[in-house]
Amino acid sequence: MSNFYIVATPIGNLEDITKRALRILSEVDLILCEDTRTTKKLLDFYQIKTPTLSYHQHSKLKKIEHIVQLLQSGKKIALVSDAGTPGISDPGNKLVEKIVDSTKDNVRIISVPGASALTAAAGISGFPTDKFLFLGFPPAKKKRKKFFEEVANSKYSVIFYESARRIIRTLNELQLTAESKNLEIEVVVCRELTKKFETTYRGGIKNVIKKIEEDKIKGEFAVVAKKK
Repeated sequence: MSNFYIVATPIGNLEDITKRALRILSEVDLILCEDTRTTKKLLDFYQIKTPTLSYHQHSKLKKIEHIVQLLQSGKKIALVSDAGTPGISDPGNKLVEKIVDSTKDNVRIISVPGASALTAAAGISGFPTDKFLFLGFPPAKKKRKKFFEEVANSKYSVIFYESARRIIRTLNELQLTAESKNLEIEVVVCRELTKKFETTYRGGIKNVIKKIEEDKIKGEFAVVAKKK
C-alpha cells in the first residue's frame, strides 16, 4: 500500500512549516505542485531535492491517470499548493476524489496539517468562529449577487478570499447588498498574511475601503465578515 500526503506549506513566511512536513517532503518519491517554480523556492530554502511535477486545475485526465498509476505501483507522493493547505479553495480535493475512486483502499490519504489563510484570518478576526461559513473566492462574473446575499444573510461569521485586483469592487458590492437589506456589516480584511507587509483592516465596510485605497494594494486578501 502506498501513501498520498496532503501537505500544508507556508502562506508567506517560509518558517511556517512543520518538521513533519519537511520530513515527508524529503522522503516521498514525488511532490505534486500547482507551480513547480513556486514550490522550488521552498524546497531550495530547506535543501530538499525531491523531484516535482505540476498538478493544477487545468491538468488533463492523462496526467491524473499517470499519478494514480504511480501510486498503484507503490510510489509515495505528496501534494502541495502554492501556499497553505491543499484542497482548500484549490483543485487538490478533486485529485483526492479520483485517487479514492480509482484505488479504493489501496492508497492511504494522509493529512500533514499546517498553515492556512482561512484559519489564520479566523484566528485574528475577533469574530465568533465556533461556527462559520467559508465561501472561497467570489465568482468573477456570474452569480456575484447571490454570493453577496449569502454573506449578508448568514447568521454566522463568513470568510472568503479575494485578489488585489477585485478587493475594492467586492467590498463595494457587499456594502450595497447590506444597505439593500438595511444591515450593517463589520469586516476584518487581512492582506499578505504572514508576509513582510501584512496588514489587517477592521471596521465598517466603507471605512475599510477607504483605508485600503490609501495603501498600495498588493497580494491576496482574506475577508472575515459578520452582521452587527
